[in-house]
Amino acid sequence: MAPELDVLIRARRAVVDGRETPVAVGVLAGRIAHLAAYDDLTEAEAVVELLDDEVLLPGLVDTHVHVNEPGRTEWEGFETATRAAAAGGVTTIVDMPLNSIPPTTTVAALDEKRAAARDRVWVDVGFWGGAVPGNAADLSALHDAGVFGFKCFLIDSGVEEFPHLSTGEFADAMDETARIGALMLVHAEDAALIDDSRAHGTAYAGFLDSRPQAAEERAIDVVIHAARRTGGRAHVVHLSAAQAIPALRAARAEGVDVSVETCPHYLTFDAAEVPDGATEFKCCPPIRDAGNRDRLWDGLAADDIDFVVTDHSPCVAELKRRGLGDFAQAWGGIASLQLGLPAVWTGARERGHGLADVVRWMATAPADRVGLPDRGRIEVGASADLCVFAPDETFLVDPARLQHRNPVSAYAGRTLTGTVRQTWLHGVLVDIAAAPRGRLLRRGA
Repeated sequence: MAPELDVLIRARRAVVDGRETPVAVGVLAGRIAHLAAYDDLTEAEAVVELLDDEVLLPGLVDTHVHVNEPGRTEWEGFETATRAAAAGGVTTIVDMPLNSIPPTTTVAALDEKRAAARDRVWVDVGFWGGAVPGNAADLSALHDAGVFGFKCFLIDSGVEEFPHLSTGEFADAMDETARIGALMLVHAEDAALIDDSRAHGTAYAGFLDSRPQAAEERAIDVVIHAARRTGGRAHVVHLSAAQAIPALRAARAEGVDVSVETCPHYLTFDAAEVPDGATEFKCCPPIRDAGNRDRLWDGLAADDIDFVVTDHSPCVAELKRRGLGDFAQAWGGIASLQLGLPAVWTGARERGHGLADVVRWMATAPADRVGLPDRGRIEVGASADLCVFAPDETFLVDPARLQHRNPVSAYAGRTLTGTVRQTWLHGVLVDIAAAPRGRLLRRGA
C-alpha cells in the first residue's frame, strides 16, 4: 500500500506537460509523488484546494541573479534576494559570480559565498563560477566543487575585481570549459563599437546610441565561433539586440551548442518611453526600441530565444545617480526578481501566448539548460516547488513593497497583470516570517 501523502494540492487549472489541465498533485517527502485527476480522492495529511481564479505553476528557475553578497551586501544579500524570489514565484536561483567581493573565481571564494548564504535563503540557490584573466587553472576545481558553469565578459564588467577576457583569453577559457564539459555564459558586447562619450547626459537616446546592436552582434559572432571550434557549450546572456537572432539560429542549425536568454525588461519597455534622467532604466546592453522588442517576442515564439531570466542586478539608490540623471555615471542594472513573472505574463497574454509558454520560458527551459532536470515542471519525481498564480489580477508596482533590499525599480508605477499568491518549496508553503528552508545546490548533486 502506498504511503499517505504529506499534502494534496487540487487545482482546476495547472500547467502540466506543456498544457493547462485540472490536476491533483500529491507531495511526499518534498517531491511530487502523485499526479491524478482534479477530483482524485487520494488520502493526504493536508488537502489544499486552489481558488477558481488561481493556476498552479511549477516554481520558476532564474539562472541570472546578482546577489552581491559577501562584499556588497548593502546592494543586495541572500536574505533579501531570496525573499524577493519567493514573493515572485521563483523557487531556484543561480547566483552570478561578480559584484560580490571576492568574486567567485576560486574554490576559496566559492566557499566564502556558500558560508554567507548558508541557513539564510528562502529558496534554493546554486552558484556560477567566474572566468577572468589568469584563472584558467581554477576552472576545473570550481567545476568539481559544484558550480553550474562559468560567466565571463567580453567587455568591462563594471567592477574592477572581475576583469573581462580578451579575445585570446576567451578562446583559452572556452578550450578549458569544453574540455571539462562546462557551460560558458558570456556577456557579449564588443568594446570597439561602444562610444561611452555619447552616454553622458540625461537623455536616454544618448546612452542607447552609445551601445548599438552591432556591438552585440559582433561579440556574439565571437561566441559562436568559439563554440563551433571547441565543440563546447556556450550561452549568451541578456540578449537585447534582435538583429543577432539570425546568426544564433543559423549556428544552432549547424549543430553549434549555443543557447541564449533575454530578460523581462527587454520584453516590457520601449526606449521611447524612458524619461530624461530616469537612470533606473539603465542596463547593459540597453533597452531598445519597440520594434526590437517585438522581434524579441517573435524570437521567443519561434524558439530562437531559449528562455527568460531577470538579470536581477540591484544597487544602492545613490549609485543610480537620480539627482544628476546622467546615464554615463549611473550603475547599470535592473532589479526585477520579484516582478519577472507578472512582467512577462503581462506582455505574453497581450500577444496571444498562454501560461504554458511562460512556464517553458521561465521554468522548464532554464532548468534544463543548467542541469536541473527535476525543477521547473509538475511531474512525478520532480521537486515539489510550486507557484500559485492569479493570472487575471492586476497590481500597481510600488518599490517600497518589494522584498529586494533597495527600493529602486524601473517598474515603479507600472500596472502589471498576474499576482503570486503562494510559493511552495519542497512541498512546504514558503513563509518569509518563518525560518528560511532553502538549500544550497551543487551541479549534478
